Amino acid sequence: MIKKEMNNNIYFVSGIDTGIGKSYATGFIAKQWNAAGLRTITQKLVQTGNTSISEDIILHRELMGIAFTQEDMQKITMPEIFSYPASPHLAARIDKREINFEKMRQATIQLSQRYDAVLIEGAGGLMVPLTENYLIIDYIKEMDYPLLFVTSGKLGSINHTLLSLEAVARRKIQLHTVIYNTFPVPEDNTISADTQRYLRTYIQTRFPETAFIVI
Repeated sequence: MIKKEMNNNIYFVSGIDTGIGKSYATGFIAKQWNAAGLRTITQKLVQTGNTSISEDIILHRELMGIAFTQEDMQKITMPEIFSYPASPHLAARIDKREINFEKMRQATIQLSQRYDAVLIEGAGGLMVPLTENYLIIDYIKEMDYPLLFVTSGKLGSINHTLLSLEAVARRKIQLHTVIYNTFPVPEDNTISADTQRYLRTYIQTRFPETAFIVI
């Protein structure tokens, strides 16, 4: 399922919402792939709410159990950072500079040439705007990246997940993996357990070539 060919080794990690566990999932998958012998690096597409260092990259490295890499030091893994903790289009406007998409693309290409696999973590959900007229899902489609999609068992996740997957299918984006995040573990597991059952069945039926994993 994991492809090593050059220019076919870049994957995008998104999810149903902000705070759904994308950073945790990205670091976890990177650790698993590295342990399997696939040299994997992570990248944060656009970081907001930070100044010089991406907090999400810091978390990735902690989860991966490694120190900052040379690419981290060179900011190749965090090419665009904005200070205000908001959607990228607003954070860019507040910082009075536009997102440099070519800089981001070139940074990703550099990583793909140095590693077997690159996991790009997005910001928020699929429909988060990068500019007034350009969404994260537009970027995924334009770059033709396979998608790793993070969901959870909290109330409302079924609706958010199905709506997101409708948008993915409509744009013919490759759904590589659906990642079911079990953290935090609720005291009452009734909703979470049934949500996991429902989504697993839905993926197996509607997206039979897509992996469904629980973390």
